[in-house]
Amino acid sequence: MINIKYLKKLNLPDKPGVYFFKKGKEILYIGKATSLTDRVKSYLGKDLIETRGPILVDMVFYANKIDWQVTDSVLEAIILEANLIKKHQPKYNTKEKSDKSFNYVCVTREKLPKVIVIRGKNLNQKQQNLHARGSHPEGEGRSAGNFVVSGDSVFGPFTSSSQLREAIKIIRRIFPFLDEKSKNYMEFYKQINLVPDLNDRKMYLQNIRNIKLFFSGKKKQILLNLKKDMKEYVKKYEFEKAGEIKRQIFALQHINDIALIKNSGQYVLEGTLGRSGDDGQRNFSGEFWSGDSENILPAVSRIEAYDIAHMGGKNMVGVMTVVEDGELIKSEYKKFKIRTQNNANDTGALSEVLERRLAHREWPFPSLIVVDGSTAQINSAQVILSRLKLGIPVVSVVKDERHKPKAIMGNEEFAVKYKREILFANSEAHRFAIAYHKKMRNKNFLNL
Repeated sequence: MINIKYLKKLNLPDKPGVYFFKKGKEILYIGKATSLTDRVKSYLGKDLIETRGPILVDMVFYANKIDWQVTDSVLEAIILEANLIKKHQPKYNTKEKSDKSFNYVCVTREKLPKVIVIRGKNLNQKQQNLHARGSHPEGEGRSAGNFVVSGDSVFGPFTSSSQLREAIKIIRRIFPFLDEKSKNYMEFYKQINLVPDLNDRKMYLQNIRNIKLFFSGKKKQILLNLKKDMKEYVKKYEFEKAGEIKRQIFALQHINDIALIKNSGQYVLEGTLGRSGDDGQRNFSGEFWSGDSENILPAVSRIEAYDIAHMGGKNMVGVMTVVEDGELIKSEYKKFKIRTQNNANDTGALSEVLERRLAHREWPFPSLIVVDGSTAQINSAQVILSRLKLGIPVVSVVKDERHKPKAIMGNEEFAVKYKREILFANSEAHRFAIAYHKKMRNKNFLNL
């Protein structure tokens, strides 16, 4: 029987990983941990029956050995746990939870495969549907890679649906993919880079290949593949694609899975992105061939995005939206009726909004400010910040004629490193500003 004295001899590490309760060579139970030492110790607590139930109390009583395997991150521990449960089928894992309630990740067999999550109880039916749909995929040709035409891939079982959702979010920010909701939110997902460039099927299939490898626990193989792909793109002078792969490599090597540790529904993922244009090409190729390390910037935990909305200067409003650690904090959004501008002066309105917002010293200050526009908007923001002696960096999202993001101006290092978060915050500010403006316009119309 396992006891405290036995645990002290084991000297379990305070690191993420997977642990095994065993009886001799038989694996009774497999679990994942943020901290192996803390998690395993919890099985010897007096409240085990209340917190984990009689099945695991029974398991601990019969176990006489504990093994473990350290992982680089909690995310990788979640995936390793699923793969090991699938391989060994420990009896107490299936006793504790019905196999039908586990979650599985599936990659569909289509010209542009989707990554979806399904419950165990729906797995057999879903597999049949996917197979039927994939047996004659629309537009599928013989030239497709083997991993697309070889059949649907199923990964799991995953024991925690909430942790799997957060894991999927992290993986998707490294390797953008399509899911069942992509069709309905395509334009929004494009703006925040959660879906890939669908015109580049080759690169999309590379993403799918790497997602499948990641869920198979083969991160080292992914890194080898990515470095090889990056060198090929550099040789072809395709520096923007090489830059995207470089960002993926950095993100894989610096996975920050706070959400999985705290289970709080928030996560942070930092990465770099290659730049297009001559300057970006020279910069990237120089970095790549010289082997320079990534620039270390101050962590951006809170982004505030601002936008102005009006119709010919009438019913002019401004808004502030907040993104913290990759998540929208809607409780901290602010609305501003513009008081000082009687015409379509967007920069003047922005100055007013920032001045009024920054007067509230009781509100937490942002790590980064995002405005909508170009140099004029950045200058307006910087004038206010300079007057208040605040050194908050500012970036601006420039839109094309269809009001789609075209470029990010301002602090270049922040613009490159936090591109996705910046676009996310800006898109939400635009949505919120339009909604508030419509509300004010309708209200004023009714009061005529």
